[in-house]
Amino acid sequence: MDIEAVPGTGPAAGAADGERAAPVEWTVVESAVGPLFLAATGRGLVRVEFHADAVRREQMLDRLGSRLGAEPVERASGLLAEPIRRLERYFAGAPDALDLPLDWSLTSGFNRQVLRELAAGVPYGTVVGYGELARRVGQPGAAQAVGAAMGSNPLPVVVPCHRVVESDGGLGGFGGGLETKRRLLELEGVLPAPLF
Repeated sequence: MDIEAVPGTGPAAGAADGERAAPVEWTVVESAVGPLFLAATGRGLVRVEFHADAVRREQMLDRLGSRLGAEPVERASGLLAEPIRRLERYFAGAPDALDLPLDWSLTSGFNRQVLRELAAGVPYGTVVGYGELARRVGQPGAAQAVGAAMGSNPLPVVVPCHRVVESDGGLGGFGGGLETKRRLLELEGVLPAPLF
């Protein structure tokens, strides 16, 4: 499926914190799971958001501006050209497409540790339980905290929180909605595609 930029309404003002802020570029692209909001800094992709309608887009711009200390600039080229190309390949079924530089500045502590393990240790076409992911980061018994980390993931799809499932085989929760999670797992061959 082709991913193409969707025109936006312009960025919201960002807040400065006294430090020189890195430029932030953003766009919205169409995908097999609906419009995705993408933002990147010079360090890498920093934010992905599902269901990027006008209201959600403005919320993301406000949050990014205040958290990163720079006014996001709408641009589908430059910093976002490679992430857009890789997402297009991912939605076309390329298992290695999302190996991208990431800017982890919107997460920290335990959440960052869990998300980094998820990104590095749960490949395309596989799933992991919340408890197993907790064990992998040295915190057995922290399955609920892993669930909270998944809910705070600033980079869904690229940091594949859709691959984290319940130990009994249930899908578990998902910030993008269970239908989106199901579609991503179908794309990766974990779940069978619907017949109709």
